[in-house]
This record gives sequence, structure tokens and C-alpha cells, in this order.
Amino acid sequence: MTTPTFPAATTAPTASDAAPGPTVVAGATGKTGRRVADRLEAAGLPVRRASRGATPRFDWADESTWAPALEGASAVHVAYAPDLAVPGAPEAVARFAAAARTAGARRLTMVTGRGETEAQRAEALVAEAFPARTVLRCSFFAQDFSESFLLDPVLDGTLALPVGDAVDPFVDLEDVADVAVAALTDDQHAGQVYELTGPRLLSFADVAAEISAASGRDVRFAPVAMSDFAAGLAADGVPDDVVALMQYLFTEVLDGRGAYVTDTVEQVLGRPARDFREFAVREASAWRARS
Repeated sequence: MTTPTFPAATTAPTASDAAPGPTVVAGATGKTGRRVADRLEAAGLPVRRASRGATPRFDWADESTWAPALEGASAVHVAYAPDLAVPGAPEAVARFAAAARTAGARRLTMVTGRGETEAQRAEALVAEAFPARTVLRCSFFAQDFSESFLLDPVLDGTLALPVGDAVDPFVDLEDVADVAVAALTDDQHAGQVYELTGPRLLSFADVAAEISAASGRDVRFAPVAMSDFAAGLAADGVPDDVVALMQYLFTEVLDGRGAYVTDTVEQVLGRPARDFREFAVREASAWRARS
């Protein structure tokens, strides 16, 4: 792990903090991107929300859309979807970073995952293409349970996952977005690798208990064999490549390598990272929607 040298805690950005030109948020409709874009706009900073539905259109799979989306950018936020573990993703992100540098961008933040081999390969490739980049290397997102692939299992009442007693310091995306905005508006974060986690380790059984307490919904954790998990996904019509990605995330990434907490959020922002309990209370309506 790269040890960051922390600058003074960052205050809220203002229009004078950013270089001329918009911040391009690649993946602005995603969980991370929309939070970053909203914060920048709330601070009065120009933002270009780059997505397939935007004008100009941006599509990771169509490199001809990259230069128009990046034109005139002062800074760029990158959150590659669906995941940097997808074959070819590290190379694509590196080419995009090089295009951002060519376009004149001074700052670039990229969201990656802790313990993911391909994510760390992407980090190395992007560092070559854009040395001033800031890496936001994240633990599992708390919002995976409220906005993403783990929402339906929660609503069904059972988190049936092949993780056993694995623990993770789930990070709140509100914290990730705050750190991203700090790095996008201040050169002092250039070149840093920030490893972002929540303040405590939780098992998936702990997560189920926290969600139950906050929402009033009965949610339990049920460990299953990986073969049964993969077969269930396939039976639900999940594409083979997505099944393979899920197997990767729930085996290699949750093998204990990420079972530790960092204080990076507090070092960068000057306040403690949000706890999963705070997240669960705040987002409880997502789990009450289908009572």
C-alpha cells in the first residue's frame, strides 16, 4: 500500500479553487459520479456530466466520444463501470487519462477498489499517463446495499452470499465524494493514493443486523457455497461475465486482505469517516420501500 502524505484538512471548495474550465465527471449517472457532480455544482463550479445520454455523448466503449467530452476540461473524475476487473478496463482507463492530459486537464481522480489486482494495475497505468492523478482506493461501498446489486437480497430478507465470516470496513460514498471533490479542487492532493474505508470492520451478518435495526425490516445473513451462489445467479439470467465478476469480488477481494481500517477520510477531511450505522439510519427509506 502506498502511504499518503496528508495535506491539511480540506475545507469546502469555492469557485476560486478550481482552474478555468469544467470538471468532467465520467460516469456522472453512477453512484459516485452523481454525488461528485452535485457537490461541485453546489459549490458554484462548472461541471460537465459525461454519460451516454449527455451532450456531447460519452461512452467508455466508443473512444471517438472521449475527446469531445474532455474538451476544455480543467479536472476529471473517473469511475469506470461496471468494474476495473473487466478485461481491458485498466488499459481503457489509462487511455482515457492520457486523453484528459492531452486535453489540458490538471487534476484527475479515479475510483478503484482495495485488494483488486486489476484495479491496482489500472492505477499503475494511469500513473504513467497522468502522474498528478489522485487515487481513491475504496473498500466495499455501503451503498451496495441500498442502491446496487445487494439491494434486492436485502429487500428479499436474506443476504445469501459466499463470504462466510469475512469482514470489511464498508465506506460511505458520501465520504468518497467529499474526498474526490477535495482532490478535484486543490493541487495539494496531486499524486496521492488515498485508501478510503469506514471506521470499523463489519461482517455481513453485522450488516444485516444494522439494516434490520435501522429499517425495521427483518434481514438475515445466510452463507452459501460459491457454486450455489453462481448457479443461482445464472438461473436468474445474470450474464456469464457478470457471474464471473461476482465470483471474483466475493472470493479474491474478500479473502481477508482488506480486513483493516484506515483513518484516511479523517486525515483528508478533518472529520471521522461516517459509520455504517449512520449510513443505515440515513438510508433506511430504501429498505422500507417494499415492506
